[in-house]
Amino acid sequence: MTLYLSRLTLNRNASTRALMPLLNPKEHSLAADAHHRLVWSVFSDESTQERDFLWRHDGKGCFMTLSSRSPRPSELFIPIETKIFDPELRIGDRLSYVLRANATRARRIEHGKNQRVDVVMDLLHQIPAGRERAEARQRLAAEAGETWMVNQGDRKGYRPIYTVIEGYSTLGIGRKRGKGATFGILDLSGVIEITDSDVFLSALSQGFGRAKAWGCGLMLIRRER
Repeated sequence: MTLYLSRLTLNRNASTRALMPLLNPKEHSLAADAHHRLVWSVFSDESTQERDFLWRHDGKGCFMTLSSRSPRPSELFIPIETKIFDPELRIGDRLSYVLRANATRARRIEHGKNQRVDVVMDLLHQIPAGRERAEARQRLAAEAGETWMVNQGDRKGYRPIYTVIEGYSTLGIGRKRGKGATFGILDLSGVIEITDSDVFLSALSQGFGRAKAWGCGLMLIRRER
């Protein structure tokens, strides 16, 4: 399957400048919803189209996407930069990466059923609310993120050499309407070593973790020199 890596940069000329508060709001949850719709606009050909792309926002009006189709031109973006994404990877190759992920795991609940839980919040909930939890937040985020990356690698063709937790935040979608969901978001970087190139490339195209429609899951890689 051919994949395309694209850079979409918001067009800030006079015709779109007035739309910037709607296209790129400052409030976090509003921005996530706006960006979700914005990126969909260059990939959605029909109302029944399923998502076949991953994306992330750099915080400055630029979006990276990995997709099975080239994004369509749009006046909302300057001319879109797109190239075929077909890295040649071998076992033992080392790659640096950045990844924004909604990292979850299955937790057994009553009647033998599993529930998906955020890996950081699952650890934080074991600590009483208050100052102690706040102080433990970064430490537990690092612990949970490192463990999650190891577990992902066992199934997805890589092993972490080291993992850096750049930050952890939560994102509420639809809460102002009394519905929706809250996602935990880990920003990670580090170095991985390829253990199975075919499995890894397949995982890369599918994305890592959940909440992919909301800008999570796209791992950007660069070969270590």
